[in-house]
Amino acid sequence: MKTTRPAALPAPTVVLGVTGSIAAYKAADLTSRLVQAGVTVTVIMTANAMRLVQPQTFLTLSRQPVVTDLWDLPDWQPGHIALAERAAVLVVAPATANILAKLAHGLADDALSTYALSHSGRVVVAPAMNPRMWAHPAVQANCALLRERGVIVVGPDRGRVACGEGGVGRLAAVEDILTAVLAAIPPPAR
Repeated sequence: MKTTRPAALPAPTVVLGVTGSIAAYKAADLTSRLVQAGVTVTVIMTANAMRLVQPQTFLTLSRQPVVTDLWDLPDWQPGHIALAERAAVLVVAPATANILAKLAHGLADDALSTYALSHSGRVVVAPAMNPRMWAHPAVQANCALLRERGVIVVGPDRGRVACGEGGVGRLAAVEDILTAVLAAIPPPAR
């Protein structure tokens, strides 16, 4: 799916949260596809995500600074608040059980979860985890609470996951996540 915006309109901003799932490498493809669709992408990575994929990957693909630490701000301004003022959509892909719990319960202990509390636009999450983790009642309850609040949950899909098990827990196809994010971007104001 190739969607581009007319050059006269400002590019919408999407914040992409990348968490510590082995599927984090697929977030690089999502970043690239969003940029190709005419979206400005700012990536916020958790510490565990950086153990799997390097920030330089996202810097190169998005051509935007990558946020990795709440305390590493270029000036006095609270960066997460300024970013929240211009971002149309927050997408977390992959979304671990940990970030789903943080989002559901308003916990803010890192750059991504703190940003999420300041974000007032649409939110899309794409869970990715072991099928037994996905099936856990706490994870299901957290997702149900997020859905009640209007969060768009994409996937997870059925298939083989990194540990070798099969079942529901695999990150949704990047194309499906891309479609959900683009659909969540509000139309430009006239």
